[in-house]
Amino acid sequence: MAITTGQLPTQFPSQAVSDEEKMSSEYGLSVGRAIEQEWFNRDNNPGMYYRTSEEFHRLRLYARGEQSIKKYKDEFSINGDLSYLNLDWKPVPIIPKFVDIVVNGMQDRLFDIKAFAQDPISTGKRTDFVNKVQRDINAQSLLKQIEAEVGVDARNVKEDDMPTNTEELELYMQLAYKQGIEIAEEQAINNVFLTNKYTELKKRVDYDLAVLGIGAVKNTFNNTDGIKLDYVDPANLVWSYTEDPNFEDCYYFGEIKRITVNELKKQFPNLPNEEIAEFVKKGSNWTNYNKDHFNTAKNNEIDNNNTLTVLYFNWKTWENNVYKIKETSTGADKAILKDDQFNPPQDKRTRFERVAQAREVIYEGVYILGSNILLEWNKATNMIRPSSNTNKVLMNYTVSAPRIYKGNITSLVSKMTPYADLIQLTHLKLQQTIQRMVPSGVFIDADGIAEVDLGNGTNYNAQEALNMYFSTGSIIGRSLTVEGDQNPGKVPIQELPGTQGNQMQILVTAYNQYLQMIRDITGLNEARDGSDPDPNSLVGVQKLAAANSNTATRHILSSSMYITLALAEAICLRFKDVLEFHPTKEAFINSLGQFSVGSLEEMKNMHLHDFGIFLELEPDEEQKAILEANIQAALSRDSINLEDAIDIREIKNLKLANQLLKIRRIRKQAQDQEMAKAASAAQAEAQGQAQIVVEQAKAQSEQIKTESKIQYRQADIEFEIKKLEVEAQTKKELMQFEYELNVQLKQLELQAQKELTQANNQGAMERESLKVSSKSVSGPPSSGKPAKSFESKGNDVLGGIDLSRFSPK
Repeated sequence: MAITTGQLPTQFPSQAVSDEEKMSSEYGLSVGRAIEQEWFNRDNNPGMYYRTSEEFHRLRLYARGEQSIKKYKDEFSINGDLSYLNLDWKPVPIIPKFVDIVVNGMQDRLFDIKAFAQDPISTGKRTDFVNKVQRDINAQSLLKQIEAEVGVDARNVKEDDMPTNTEELELYMQLAYKQGIEIAEEQAINNVFLTNKYTELKKRVDYDLAVLGIGAVKNTFNNTDGIKLDYVDPANLVWSYTEDPNFEDCYYFGEIKRITVNELKKQFPNLPNEEIAEFVKKGSNWTNYNKDHFNTAKNNEIDNNNTLTVLYFNWKTWENNVYKIKETSTGADKAILKDDQFNPPQDKRTRFERVAQAREVIYEGVYILGSNILLEWNKATNMIRPSSNTNKVLMNYTVSAPRIYKGNITSLVSKMTPYADLIQLTHLKLQQTIQRMVPSGVFIDADGIAEVDLGNGTNYNAQEALNMYFSTGSIIGRSLTVEGDQNPGKVPIQELPGTQGNQMQILVTAYNQYLQMIRDITGLNEARDGSDPDPNSLVGVQKLAAANSNTATRHILSSSMYITLALAEAICLRFKDVLEFHPTKEAFINSLGQFSVGSLEEMKNMHLHDFGIFLELEPDEEQKAILEANIQAALSRDSINLEDAIDIREIKNLKLANQLLKIRRIRKQAQDQEMAKAASAAQAEAQGQAQIVVEQAKAQSEQIKTESKIQYRQADIEFEIKKLEVEAQTKKELMQFEYELNVQLKQLELQAQKELTQANNQGAMERESLKVSSKSVSGPPSSGKPAKSFESKGNDVLGGIDLSRFSPK
């Protein structure tokens, strides 16, 4: 802490001094005093801080529809007198509507944070994978054969996702290939955003970009909360002069905060109470002097006496890393760290030399405004350094003002305020005109009525004429007088129109004209807010008008995306340093969220990798419409499948989506050609099969005929065989019967011969009877006819078999 009394220089101290002097409190106090002089000096005109903060306060009131009505009262007052006016002075909330349209439209533009590992390790892995996939592309037939014969899929990519050429491989690497370390980095950044509620913080920044034309966020790291993202009110922000819309060349940033004594003691617990009382006394005097600016109420003097206005600032400078390179007795070189004042003698006999390298550093300071008290001044810890250039340091503040010129910032609301004032004045004049309006009346010409004769000798009076006019809308008049002259009062009653009709129409026209002027200067047309759609306009025309309106405010969206991207890069660099140098990195990794085990393992080695961070912004309605038209055209021509359309719609990068559409379309055409060839081959095969079937049918028909003939012949043969068998059986039975008869006859003959022999031995008487008996037995009785032979004659043949061979021998 430095406390200095007396007159101090107000210019910024030189940066071309030694590192030891830069680290001194006097140097830091000079920086704080110079910032105070540049922004808070009221010697010649209001300081830049007051002008900026008051302008921002005015714009915020307009954006809320709560601007001051003093200027409007001054327009209507007569020598400051408003007693004759009874108007509603509340501002018409025109500007809030347009601000909400822009800010809420920006919230609809979703985005994804993508990390691309570009260190040698990750690049080598990516190259090896590409070479493997390239070999798979060249050996597709061999891989299919291996899978068919062995049953093992040796591909590095699934067959359905396998690229077929180099172009498809490049697209596959952009869409589908992701290393584990890249996924872990994306999860870490998203988790930091989620922990710091960046969605809500971004809404406030987007609102500032639309209303004030500038947005700011601060990123810090501490051992308790880790990586912190804090909203910075641009009205409390000070910076060095710049013409860069992203403030990348600023060498100091500061933030004004009003803190109480309790907060001061909490931040600096080692300060004695006596010194705190002295600080409060000096600082509260400055606060009371500027209480009008800080909108402090008069009954809040106690709070002012216990409140300090403190400047927290970052100062970018450089430091010299000096080394003494000494040659050892063995001939080797040894580097010894020295301060920047080290300057060896220029002597050839000297065996050492000076090597120096300058690199940027940031000093942090806390200064009480309105005093010469510097509460803190030291070199910042956990500075953000890009991996590509470690000599460069990034500021903790991320600021963007898309429309800055010569230090002046223009916003969307600042363009609308003049016409918002004219609309409010027109609105008040409309109220005044309505209050002064009188109803329509009638003019009665009494002389004209007196000249009217009803034809019955009487005249009707004015009351009767009014009753007839209001009841029927008709009146009676005479074009000639009693003397026959022209009657100038021939229409005795005439309507008097209201006196404010034309003025009302002029004011309404002026109101619409000023409203249209706001739309013209901001680009927020009717198609953007949908307030007055044209029923006769085509949908495509209205979408084109809305797209043009989005283009008019695209610079605000670009600034918002720049802030988000810069914060993501800062988180990436801080996270890398924490994992490499922080003693509690294990606890820090586990505090990031519940990731997969693989991601946690990747995070432990994240400091070894270098990442490129980019945002993948979801396409706007115009881009989505163009892509959808391409998809519908491809679907209508059957160039892609429905699954392809779903995959294409899920890609947020419009360029990659169109490339995938072209590749899927080419692949679908190849598939259709293969299917057509297969269908043609199948048709030819079907025709061949049909011909074969016809021939087979003919052969079968002939075979059936042949088989029928064979079966008929077989049946005929079987019939003949059966017939012969029957005949043979019959012959057999006849032969058997004939044989039995012959046997019987033979037996009879033998018996007869036996008996004859016996008879010869008997007597004569017996011989005579034997003779008679022999005659009766040996042959048939004599009938005078020749004897009949029982032998078969001509019937001994059976199917070519001569049965005569079986005749008795």
